[in-house]
Amino acid sequence: MLDKSDCTEVHEVAIPPLGLAGNLNVPNGARAIIMFAHGSGSSRLSLRNMAVADALNRQGMATLLFDLLTMEEEADRANLFDIPLLASRLVDATRWLDREYKIAKLPLGLFGASTGAAAALVAASELGQRVGAVVSRGGRPDLAGGALDRIHAPTLLIVGGADSAVIELNELALSRLRGPKALEIVPGASHLFPEPGAMEAVIERAGAWFSRYLGIDLSRPSRTASARH
Repeated sequence: MLDKSDCTEVHEVAIPPLGLAGNLNVPNGARAIIMFAHGSGSSRLSLRNMAVADALNRQGMATLLFDLLTMEEEADRANLFDIPLLASRLVDATRWLDREYKIAKLPLGLFGASTGAAAALVAASELGQRVGAVVSRGGRPDLAGGALDRIHAPTLLIVGGADSAVIELNELALSRLRGPKALEIVPGASHLFPEPGAMEAVIERAGAWFSRYLGIDLSRPSRTASARH
């Protein structure tokens, strides 16, 4: 389906091998693709992640938000915190994109929230150079464990200033990352960034990080990338 209002192709997809439901948005002339990993208790319909994705679409980046678990798997709460399982779904989705879509050759970024940030980092360690940048929002990167020592992708950790316990965990994780890295603290924001202006700050920082490390120059036109059904 093509949304002609902003020249963005909007696709409802089913990611093999389990048919995980996803939303793939590809703006005309997409310069990169960002894959999202939501936190426990959330889904591809997370309003916060959708807001970030919409802003990235306007900056010329394609986005993929998808459910990391089947409905049956979600019934077992242990799966919500199974970081290796969640990371494997991101790896599978990346390989699916690389097989099925013309946007496969575009630079890839990962955006993770809460426990999804740990899954994104583990996936980045497994995908190696295929991942050009990672952004964590209110994440638990410490849950990535030993994968932190194998990550060379430029990684931005964004934490709310009022989320003191998570700040400390992010600082410890930051010290173990091998590539370009930064910790950005949004003053006054709590874990879910509900405060006025907090999500806007996340969007600004995430967009700038992806633009920098995925080689996006918004002042110059790029080739058109479109997805196949």
